[in-house]
Amino acid sequence: MTPLSKLYLQLDDVELPDAIPYSQVSAWELRFLYLLGRHRLTGEGKAIELGSGGGGSTYAFALGLSENPDFDKELNKLHAYDFFRVGKGTFASEKFFSAGVAPADSNSFLDDFKEKLKPFIDFIELHPGDLWNTSDPEDHSPIEFLHVDIAKTARVFRCVAERFLPRLEPGSVLLHQDFASPRLPWLHYSTGLLLPYIEIAGPPIRSTLAFEVVKPIPQHVLRAIAEDSYTTDKKLKLMSAVQDVVDRDHTDGIPFKAVIELAKAYVAHYDGDHRRAWKIAEPLTSDEYLDRTRKDHFAQLRKALDGAPPGSRPSGLSKLVRKVTGRA
Repeated sequence: MTPLSKLYLQLDDVELPDAIPYSQVSAWELRFLYLLGRHRLTGEGKAIELGSGGGGSTYAFALGLSENPDFDKELNKLHAYDFFRVGKGTFASEKFFSAGVAPADSNSFLDDFKEKLKPFIDFIELHPGDLWNTSDPEDHSPIEFLHVDIAKTARVFRCVAERFLPRLEPGSVLLHQDFASPRLPWLHYSTGLLLPYIEIAGPPIRSTLAFEVVKPIPQHVLRAIAEDSYTTDKKLKLMSAVQDVVDRDHTDGIPFKAVIELAKAYVAHYDGDHRRAWKIAEPLTSDEYLDRTRKDHFAQLRKALDGAPPGSRPSGLSKLVRKVTGRA
């Protein structure tokens, strides 16, 4: 079984077929997924992709699995979860349709997905719909590989944390595809809580952070992640710990220390403390990368501050409502 860090050395040599479907992830990430499927997986635990989208990432990973002599395609499946439709709350693009646009009579691209993944569909098990409805709370089987590209909201991340993270064991591999997204700070502070039990593979590959579980994750840690049961100050401290070990991405294009600093502002923003959020964010407006790619983030945080009553702070009731509804 190839160590994750060794896969970086092969990235430049991977040539993926032209037939690979449209994907919102970079070519570097697709190559890494292929290498994982080809050289890392054994089939001893489940292979799960949360957020398959239009099929590009699924195709790259399945191609690797198809060439992996240790992965028995008769016995094992690649589990693909997604809404498989466009619309509010799905974060899906109409580019996922074969024609590049949704037909007038349907918002589902599931048939398009099946057609694009036809070479591998025999060992792909599809789970279309809301993750809370399509995942089994009674399934405690080990997961060997978990690709998380679905945790766009705190509500969905709670499902990931409750039903998938507890099934990771030493040797399991997890990929957080949205690690360059400041609006998803739960990815960053949960990783901070996991640091004693994981080994980060290397620099993020564009937006993807890859790590391997090296020690059993205690139940109290998993429960804290699922329940989001730590204070803002604790979250910021955990994120600082991640900044200590994660710098720029593999291509040197994304400055993760700055990205995670902006994510800290969103922790305060979601907690209703807009003054603190802007205090964290304002110095980052001079960062070249963030100024070029995250202007809308700064505008959102500034607008929230300008609209907040003077001296306002989140009330205990508002915090409780956000936690119950999953609106972090």
